[in-house]
Order: sequence, then C-alpha cells, then structure tokens
Amino acid sequence: MKAVCVLNGEAVKGTVYFEQLGDTVKVTGEVTGLDQGLHGFHIHEFGDNTNGCISAGPHFNPLNQEHGAPTDGVRHIGDLGNVTADGTGKAKVEIMDKKIQLNGQYSIIGRTLVVHADPDDLGKGGHELSKSTGNAGARLACGVVGICKA
Repeated sequence: MKAVCVLNGEAVKGTVYFEQLGDTVKVTGEVTGLDQGLHGFHIHEFGDNTNGCISAGPHFNPLNQEHGAPTDGVRHIGDLGNVTADGTGKAKVEIMDKKIQLNGQYSIIGRTLVVHADPDDLGKGGHELSKSTGNAGARLACGVVGICKA
C-alpha cells in the first residue's frame, strides 16, 4: 500500500510519499522553502486543514505517550523527528518508521503531516513543551495523507 501527502504553506511546499513494507513504513520526498537546519516533522491527529495547519490538532498519539524521538520506545505514533534543510531551503525526506502504519489501528491515512519552523528537541529539551510537541514551533506547511493511486 502507498500514500501521498502534498504539503502547502505560505512559502513551504512539498510532496511526501509513504510505502508500507511489512511492519515498516518508508517515508520519502522533498520539502522546499525552509530555512536551513532542522525542522520538526510530525503526523497530527486530524485530517482537517479548514483553519490552516492549526486545525490538524495535536500529534497523533492514540497510546497517550510522551513526545519522543523516532527511535524511542516511548513516543507519539506521529513523532517522525526532524527533516534537515540545506542552504537552498530544500529537505530530502528519507525515513523508515515502525510505529506509523498505512492500515489498521495506527493508520495515518486521513491524518495531517506537518512541517514545523523549529527543530524538534525529541522530548529532551527541558522546555515545558518538550514532552508534548518537542518545542518544534509554528506549523509552516501541512497536508492530509491520502491513498496513492500507484
């Protein structure tokens, strides 16, 4: 099974693909229009962008866990860490993740992918928002994850 998300923001744009490979989802794509450096990259609970990215709600967290890194045992299902933008503002996305799924109870189909303004501190920054959002800042671009034709 495959899925796609077209990210739209004021300056930030991108296309991200998801492919179910057994118990792992391969996430690939490209995001442009970013400032150089790290940017939080998360699946949010709702596939609702009626009020921009804010209506996507909190991170997808059906197990009611604390925010963490993609490699942590305790994390939100939607915690995909960071993407890194180069000097031209382009971030290549290449992630393999075992928590998100394209079917079943942890499916991300119909949920929103969000790219944030700041780095995700992976729950380890000591900020009051570290354990809930990774203190990743504003939502620069978002899009709903949908089933891909091919």
